[in-house]
Amino acid sequence: MEQRRLFKGKRTRTPVGDAIVRLSGVSKRYAGGTLALNDVSLEVRAGEFFSLLGPSGCGKTTLLRILAGFEEPDSGRVEIAGVDARGLPPYRRPVNMVFQNYALFPHMNVCANVAFGLRMKRVPEDELRQRVAWALELVDIEQLAQRRPHELSGGQRQRVALARALVNEPEVLLLDEPLGALDYKLRKQLQVELMNLQEELGITFVYVTHDQEEALVMSDRIAVMRAGRIEQLDFPEAIYERPATAFVAQFLGTSNLIRAAYAGERLLQTPLGKLRVARPVKTGERYLISIRPEKIRLSREPIHRENTVRVRVDDIIYTGAENQYLLEAAGTELVAYTLNSDIQEPGFEEFDYDEYVYAHLPAENLVVIDEPA
Repeated sequence: MEQRRLFKGKRTRTPVGDAIVRLSGVSKRYAGGTLALNDVSLEVRAGEFFSLLGPSGCGKTTLLRILAGFEEPDSGRVEIAGVDARGLPPYRRPVNMVFQNYALFPHMNVCANVAFGLRMKRVPEDELRQRVAWALELVDIEQLAQRRPHELSGGQRQRVALARALVNEPEVLLLDEPLGALDYKLRKQLQVELMNLQEELGITFVYVTHDQEEALVMSDRIAVMRAGRIEQLDFPEAIYERPATAFVAQFLGTSNLIRAAYAGERLLQTPLGKLRVARPVKTGERYLISIRPEKIRLSREPIHRENTVRVRVDDIIYTGAENQYLLEAAGTELVAYTLNSDIQEPGFEEFDYDEYVYAHLPAENLVVIDEPA
């Protein structure tokens, strides 16, 4: 079998393949009345790294298990690779799943764990050995082939689970928070390795996570889920820069939300005063304004521009890479970030507790959300 090398180039975030997964109106209710999925529809394109992001209980793992065939929806259509998958058992679907707890067989060594699915398919022994060797090399664990799971670290077990799934050459790989049990540094390392692996193999990944940064870093597109529904589905940059709802704005990173009402074609009345926004708004409507903390500009001297507010510094939180300023004005709390890399730069300002400073909220960075305040 051809030996492959991990691709190290820059990811493109524009998947162009046809849809390989289609869900239409999928709903699922568990015993006791819990509605896990509520009329979910989405498409995942071939070769895409697609993430399902949301808090615990939002339905993302249920959706993944429905794709895998471990759960059946109560209603709706599930199509994988052009075939209606409802009623198909897991072994007849062109998918494999990497579980959060890895689900390795404790009595088998690494080689036997990776080979298990191929043996169930009665793959000839010569081909089986070749494919297992390829998968072990792919995830860099050839030297661990004779060890058993209890002799492996968390990162090594994760690689074994990944090799066991990839050796079956699925059209779609389903991953249920596979990095969730790892420490921060190892998780960061494996995020990059998974991205490169997916890019090299061209397999469609459907990835479940509750880690916002992980989804932003790894995904071609993200579906943000809440209470069994999709709140927003878009490219990572679009979801972060232009959240469609207050939930998305607050769940994906940190966001300041400000109540607002119509005051002109591109003007909104807020507790901070009138703020200019980039898009037209409608007469009589109420809105929320979202602005990310890093978009707010602080100055000790007055800033003679629109959307400048005098604020008081309530607290300062040092995080190493940045200072987080907790601000207050007219009963409204704001958060602003400044990078500590600027501390040696001419004109850099550090502010003090209870100091009054000026905050500029640029109109182009104010996202108007069509939700009642």
